[in-house]
Amino acid sequence: MEVKKSPKADLEKGKGLSLLMGLVVGLAVMFVGFEWSTRDVMVVQESEQVQDIIAEEEVEITRPENTPPPPPPPAAPVVTEVLNVVEDDVEIEQQEILTSEDTQEAAQTAVYTPPAAVEEEEEEASQPIFTVVEQMPEFPGGMTELLKYLAKAIRYPVIAQENGVQGRVVCSFVVNRDGSIVDAEVLRGVDPSLDQEALRVISTMPKWKPGMQRGKPVRVKYTVPVTFRLQ
Repeated sequence: MEVKKSPKADLEKGKGLSLLMGLVVGLAVMFVGFEWSTRDVMVVQESEQVQDIIAEEEVEITRPENTPPPPPPPAAPVVTEVLNVVEDDVEIEQQEILTSEDTQEAAQTAVYTPPAAVEEEEEEASQPIFTVVEQMPEFPGGMTELLKYLAKAIRYPVIAQENGVQGRVVCSFVVNRDGSIVDAEVLRGVDPSLDQEALRVISTMPKWKPGMQRGKPVRVKYTVPVTFRLQ
């Protein structure tokens, strides 16, 4: 048998409406509570120090001044051509006009004369080289001064000193007719550093007294040993 209830005893009838009203009332109470909350309000008065800081931080706004436009450039002077009227019976000298082609041809036909120094070097190089002559070349002051010069001018390489390298480097060179030293080379070396130092000292020697053959200066090849010795 089906159980029947009276509408007055039904408890589910107003459940949704009651829940909605309760939610509205709760939100209203919360809103009123937020509005009624008290906060401490502090009024800050502007002091002189704050005014000074604000005045320092203010940046002056600069605006470009209205400068007048530059004056217009001066007008170029007007060049007027003056025509000289010449009578028919007056003779006019004819001038020859040279073009660029004429100047190029003249430059090509011009004879180039090399400097005298180049001619002297070529003439010196073409002279024969002697190994033995009547009067051999001589260092200024003789062999004693040559040994003193070598001992004073030699700079012992640091690498050779550290490795304990020493010995005698035999060098040869050519004494020109004017006493200058050219074509220095190492005939018998000991160490690359010592060989380079020996060539440097030989190449920087002062002019020698040239060798003589039949009363004339000639080119002579000369050999000098350079000794390197550690103390």
